[in-house]
Amino acid sequence: MIEVGKIPGELLRKYVLKRLGSRRSDVVVGPREGIDVSVLSAGGDLVVIAHSDPIVGALKKIGWLAVHIACNDVATSGAEPRWILPTILLPEKWSESMVDEITGDIDAAARELGVAVVGGHSGYAAGSSRPIIVVTALGLGKLGRVVTSAGARTGDSVYVTKGAGIEGTAILAADFRDVLAEKGVDEVLMKRAESFIDEISVVKEAVELAKTGAVTAMHDATRGGVAEALIELATASGKTIEVWEEKIPVRDEIQAFAEALGFDPLWMISSGALVFTASENRKGEAEEVLKRLGVSYAEIGEVKGRGPRLIIHRARGDEVLEKPQPEKDELARLWKLYPRITGK
Repeated sequence: MIEVGKIPGELLRKYVLKRLGSRRSDVVVGPREGIDVSVLSAGGDLVVIAHSDPIVGALKKIGWLAVHIACNDVATSGAEPRWILPTILLPEKWSESMVDEITGDIDAAARELGVAVVGGHSGYAAGSSRPIIVVTALGLGKLGRVVTSAGARTGDSVYVTKGAGIEGTAILAADFRDVLAEKGVDEVLMKRAESFIDEISVVKEAVELAKTGAVTAMHDATRGGVAEALIELATASGKTIEVWEEKIPVRDEIQAFAEALGFDPLWMISSGALVFTASENRKGEAEEVLKRLGVSYAEIGEVKGRGPRLIIHRARGDEVLEKPQPEKDELARLWKLYPRITGK
């Protein structure tokens, strides 16, 4: 059985975030809980934005996904991604066609985003039953214009684009088709849900939102979905964030999948959904950008005083979180319940 997920938050805090090597003056923003990018001085007001991410919860289009998801995080700083370094670890049983498919998908995604592959690594891992792709993405920005998830301010409005569960539902439609069919999910519904994969990128909207100066913090809703993105943003900013479940968009296809498989859309991996905060007196500027780009959005709550804490007002009762829970993700749980056979 293959299990996917992250190490528990307490182990991250105990063994990872306390062991960060030498202190350097050119590290402007280093590893912190709730912040997904590093900001490195390149001299003057020029900074390098860096991020690295693996794909472990999908079987199809993993090279394409890996590029987009790593570049998404760079874009949440307001910088356009420029360069990527993919690491391709093939399973014990691999084929030339697998290498062809993965590298073709990486190339296609990189061309879509206008980024260059400038290095990386390839190899295979004995004992692994499926490929693992890790992409490091880099971009350039100006020091005074960098946006992170630590900038939310009391009184800001909280937004999410597109909705909860986008990526996870697309992966389920592609990789869990047999399970969904057994649960009575319609084939037409599955095809529509699989098309959500085309909405994974947030690069264009994140970069344009940052240009307005109205956005104070941004976070891509990856592992753990919208809920985890919100508590990470609250943690990084040291604020309480209060949102309402009924305001968070959940598409009909996602709701149908959730009912069939018994998952919570708010905790389903959701690359493509951008969580951000905007100044109350300038939020209209952010909304105009999204309207111009044709990106759907919803105002879902507000930033309160000191935290960190996330309050989700739900029909069944309030859900209150005080720490990120990186190990909690509905797709990871479903992989454990319905393991996929891979390595073909």
